[in-house]
Amino acid sequence: MNDIYILMLVALTILAVIDLVVGVSNDAVNFLNSALGSKAVSVRTLMIIASFGIFFGAVFSSGMMEVARKGIFIPSEFYFNEIMFIFMAVMITDVILLDLFNSLGMPTSTTVSIVFELLGAAVAIALIKINANDAQTFADLGHYINSDRALLIISGILMSVVIAFSIGAIVQYISRLVFSFHYEKRMKYFGAIFGGIALTAITYFIFMKGLKGTPFYGDVKHILNGNELIIIGGSFVFWTLLSQLYTSLFKKNILVLVIIIGTFGLALAFAGNDLVNFIGVPMAALHSYDAWVASGVPATEFSMGVLAKKVPTESTLLFIAGAIMVVTLWFSKKAKSVTETEIGLARQGAGHEKFKSNMLSRSIVRGTVSLSKTLNSILPNSISSKIDSQFQKPTIALPKDKEYELPAFDMIRASVNLMVAGILISIATSLKLPLSTTYVTFMVAMGTSLADRAWDRESAVYRVAGVVNVIAGWFSTAIIAFTAAGIFAFLMYLGGISVVAVLLVIVAFLLVRSYLNHSKKLKEKKEVQRVNRAEVNSINEVIEDSSGHISEVINRVNKLYTNVVTDLTNQDLNKLSKTDKHVKKLNTEVNELKSDIFYFIKSLDDSLVKASRFYLLVLRYLQDITQSIEFISTTSFNHVNNNHKDLKKGQIKDLKLINKKLQKLLDQIIVDFDKRNFTNFAYIIDDKQNLLNHVSDSIDSQISRIRTDETSPKNSTLYFGILLETKDLITALMSLLQLFQEFQINNENK
Repeated sequence: MNDIYILMLVALTILAVIDLVVGVSNDAVNFLNSALGSKAVSVRTLMIIASFGIFFGAVFSSGMMEVARKGIFIPSEFYFNEIMFIFMAVMITDVILLDLFNSLGMPTSTTVSIVFELLGAAVAIALIKINANDAQTFADLGHYINSDRALLIISGILMSVVIAFSIGAIVQYISRLVFSFHYEKRMKYFGAIFGGIALTAITYFIFMKGLKGTPFYGDVKHILNGNELIIIGGSFVFWTLLSQLYTSLFKKNILVLVIIIGTFGLALAFAGNDLVNFIGVPMAALHSYDAWVASGVPATEFSMGVLAKKVPTESTLLFIAGAIMVVTLWFSKKAKSVTETEIGLARQGAGHEKFKSNMLSRSIVRGTVSLSKTLNSILPNSISSKIDSQFQKPTIALPKDKEYELPAFDMIRASVNLMVAGILISIATSLKLPLSTTYVTFMVAMGTSLADRAWDRESAVYRVAGVVNVIAGWFSTAIIAFTAAGIFAFLMYLGGISVVAVLLVIVAFLLVRSYLNHSKKLKEKKEVQRVNRAEVNSINEVIEDSSGHISEVINRVNKLYTNVVTDLTNQDLNKLSKTDKHVKKLNTEVNELKSDIFYFIKSLDDSLVKASRFYLLVLRYLQDITQSIEFISTTSFNHVNNNHKDLKKGQIKDLKLINKKLQKLLDQIIVDFDKRNFTNFAYIIDDKQNLLNHVSDSIDSQISRIRTDETSPKNSTLYFGILLETKDLITALMSLLQLFQEFQINNENK
């Protein structure tokens, strides 16, 4: 019997390592994003600073481990075998859930996940015990669950969302009123005070939090308690003087120092608060096993009241955990996906919006705009004008090869993000209250973005929709964590070690598949050709860029059209579905290129302005082509999905012949664009009529079939739709070639 639990401990250890990796991949953005978005320091410097913060935070985090042992359930009400099933269910669920959110590029809360997993698994086992005991009912569930503590943790997490957003918005609004966006001059007068306040706040809570997690706190507790105001006052004087010297003597921006120390402090707070989410459960399992072995009592009879006692965490294990977290921080690729989501929602400038607007986001924006107009009508015009002047963004003129290096937001906002988030997280940690670092940092960033007017009329509905989606994901985290952990615990209790083994195999499969899918997505992302405005400096480069996009689009359209015809012939619904997804993806990419046309035109040199019309028409024809293939793909999928009649042999024969001729035409066009050889376009355009005539003949043939032997209106609708859209596709393609030919001739004649 001992061997079974030893194997479970080994599995829990492996899961703990994996959980550290997937957990840090999701949470790392919480302390990296402010520095990354502001570009205050190099990425390498930032990573080194964050690594030190994580490592020291992990080593000093022992106090938080009590949450996994007794924070959610009452351990004395469970036996050793039941506790082990609870812990296994929690870790399996946590690994799967966090990896899922990492793959989606969505920030979630490791604290919420672990709390609700512990709650779900404990409730499941408790209900089994209640059902087996005739003397107990559902009302006795409170004897097993530490409901007061659980409610305190959950309410604290939910309150942190409101508090973080509100405080972040207020502090940022005041900071912007003081410094404006042109803060360089005002930093000479107020920079030292701002630096003193920010650094005092950050370092005080780093210091207090760090000491409370170490054995040395008892030796200095009597000095610190009751002298908080003196310590804060002395720190403020020290940091204010240091900020002034740093600015005056070294001629450096004090905001850089605030961001560096703030990143360190937030990383420290993250590790101290969240390490329990990754290794707290396996360590509790280890302590449970040691106590059970020492007792000599059967696993099904040994009460786990021992977990209620305070047990110091092994420093060696904390050391190892800190090292794993640091390594993950440096090498995790999925962390970048989560980073892009948060920075995208918080950025000051415009760009691609990851989320689509919805009814809720539109309603919120309309309501906010109406409220803003009402407030402005109340305030005197002089005050409104003065406030607006503080929010006037500077016009930054950069060389065209440097435009992409603009920060997402400035260092004032980055400093406020780090200061407010660091304070809130450190306070919660010092009180040993598991607070979601993700919720706090994300909502602080969103609050400061709102106060900074980063969400203007051009982007507000998309940003608000993004925030709503992220928050909805947080609720999903709680529901999924509770439900999945409960189900896994129930299955383990019924099936024993065999179910545990099956679930571990499933975890391994899901992780491998997730890794392969993510690697594939990264590869596809690199292959997607987009407009690089920094490289367009001449007419030839406009042609070069355009040729690359056209070749890529036509190549994919060529394959997709063939796939639709083949899959429709075989009535292969699965392949038609996959093709339809690829078609929609292509259409989205072309639409994104078209949405970039504003920035493309704005970034061109004066001598290239006439090329704007050419590029605009190129994108229009590409959009026409992709819309045609999307219609063909979608209608074909819907036809088969609705189980309508197969196309007739004559129809299939005509489609295959059209596909063969179209494929030959597209192959030649792709070769010409790849070689940048546009001399053949005249012959291709002249020869287009042959293919168009064949499409027209197929339409006439179908009309004849309808008047004689055609009995399926659905088939006719599908067939006509494919032929007409094929005709539109060919026409748009020829117009594109003609445009290229004329532009090339005009360019050569200059």
